[in-house]
Amino acid sequence: MKYLVFFLVLYLLFVNPFESVSQNGKFIVVLDAGHGGNDPGNIGNGYREKNIALKVVKEIQQELQKTEGIKVILTRDKDVLIDLWKRGDIANKAKANLFVSVHCDSHTSNAFGAGTFVLGLHANKRNFEVAKRENAVISLEENFRERYEGFDPNSQESVLGLTLLQEENLDKSFSLAADIQQNFSQNLKRKNRGVKQAGFVVLHQTFMPSVLIELGFLTNKNEGKFLNSKVGQQNMAKEIARSITKYYHRLKANTVVVKPEENNEESSIKSAYTKGNEEKFNDQVIFKIQIASSKNKIKVKSYNFKGLKNIERVKVGSYYKYYYGITSNYNEVKRALSKAKKKGYSDAYIAAFKNGEKTSLSKVLK
Repeated sequence: MKYLVFFLVLYLLFVNPFESVSQNGKFIVVLDAGHGGNDPGNIGNGYREKNIALKVVKEIQQELQKTEGIKVILTRDKDVLIDLWKRGDIANKAKANLFVSVHCDSHTSNAFGAGTFVLGLHANKRNFEVAKRENAVISLEENFRERYEGFDPNSQESVLGLTLLQEENLDKSFSLAADIQQNFSQNLKRKNRGVKQAGFVVLHQTFMPSVLIELGFLTNKNEGKFLNSKVGQQNMAKEIARSITKYYHRLKANTVVVKPEENNEESSIKSAYTKGNEEKFNDQVIFKIQIASSKNKIKVKSYNFKGLKNIERVKVGSYYKYYYGITSNYNEVKRALSKAKKKGYSDAYIAAFKNGEKTSLSKVLK
């Protein structure tokens, strides 16, 4: 996974619908124990990552259930293998507010310490190797090539595209990850390996703030022994639960409403869609669905956009805008908007253009 992204959070178009407390008043946390079944994860010093991850997740669940208002869902509660896409699907269908995946690390050296990852373009070879190892499980899934839309865990381009959906959640994910790391370091005196970014498929599948925790290295004899012990698992779980609870209370007490971006960011854009067809579209209004905005230039391939095809990329200042469903028919663009939202682009919206210039949608509809 040579492809993590230091995606700055850019335009937050609307408040993420998964972020606020659900209609029944519950804050939903999905806990994901990595690996399982015929995928043991790493087996440093004879310990099994899948078993430790599951035990820690269950300890976190017990801790979180002590806080009124938090509902916990486990992606697995026994020794079974759950496909990576399914783990994210469980969280998305539950309209979860938070997704936390738990793993254990390994290395050929005697490395030790805990680290927490958020989705992004990896900054170094070490992050690439961690993500690559955790993503390798997709090859055990049936029809994984079709399921992941041509995603290649060894390709820079594939992982770069993983980040677009999560950009709006990146700051929240960073905040939680930093607090988890601080707790590990201050309260348990574990070596702090910091908050890092990597292209984990399991994080890409979710539409809410998400983190992946590497509890420590099973390949380190002392750390492996600690993580395989009941005391070690309970201590790590308590600190993770403490951070999640803090995140919940902070969100509940201080919900920030982000205004939609202004409509004047583009003064004159000539669409690739209309290029060569200027005469045909001169006086027509063209509708587009803006699905993403980023400082990163992503190839407009379907696997980078959850299978959506015919994506247009337009540079506006230092940002790139990504559009879908380009048409002169308003009914068609509404259908395209519905499809984009079903794919996970919950903040997508319709933009209108006339003669290559962005115009007011409300005026056009009048």
